[in-house]
Amino acid sequence: MDTHRDAHVAAVLSLVGEVIGTKEFPAGAAGYRNLLGWARASGTVRRAGVEGTGSFGAALSRYLLAQGVDVFDVNRFDRADRRRRGKSDPLDAENAARAVLSGRARAQAKTGDGPVEIARMYKLAEDSAVKARTQAINQLKAVLIRADPHLREELAGLGNAELIRTCAGLVDDSLNHETGGGAVLHAAHVTLGLLARRIRQLSDEVQDLEGRLTRLVERHAPQLLEVVGIGPDTAVTLLITIGDNPGTPGQ
Repeated sequence: MDTHRDAHVAAVLSLVGEVIGTKEFPAGAAGYRNLLGWARASGTVRRAGVEGTGSFGAALSRYLLAQGVDVFDVNRFDRADRRRRGKSDPLDAENAARAVLSGRARAQAKTGDGPVEIARMYKLAEDSAVKARTQAINQLKAVLIRADPHLREELAGLGNAELIRTCAGLVDDSLNHETGGGAVLHAAHVTLGLLARRIRQLSDEVQDLEGRLTRLVERHAPQLLEVVGIGPDTAVTLLITIGDNPGTPGQ
């Protein structure tokens, strides 16, 4: 199968490599069912080659595996070969099928339906929250650099935790300050308060996700935590690298 965001193209080959048919299907639950039903109308389907099993083809791979089809991950073909033979989705789908038929594609697709897939999603959200929190902290300090000297001196010397706590307490208590001589100071108070409260919210998200990841490792791969020098974060990274395959810790 040649996979894309909105549609997948499938090709069915006979055991001797004859192209029986190619067809495009929507990337969705109904499309997956129709794709497999169409392929099975030509005979028993035991193996399938799918491009992008870790991205656009992930959901399709999970569906096929659940239906008893062995799925093999097929890499994009050599660029020189693609230029020579031409680029088309049906041709890519045919090439994927031939890679399985010839034995060139040997890497079985990760199942992506267990604790590792859960860890991957939590880790994605955690990394995003950490990045956004760092950005917000840097922005808060940038506002302070340009702030009124009295405000800057009032907040100088505070550690990050105390600085954020103090700034989070700054409130927009007077709309009258939005004009006149105190307008810039007022805007600084509002901005510092908003950024500080954003940082605290992101910190809560990070803490929540760290707890979820720790519990996930403790439940499904506690043996990793018994190794000296491996904490929950490292254990999660190892699990994601291994993937949801038969034999994965916790499977």
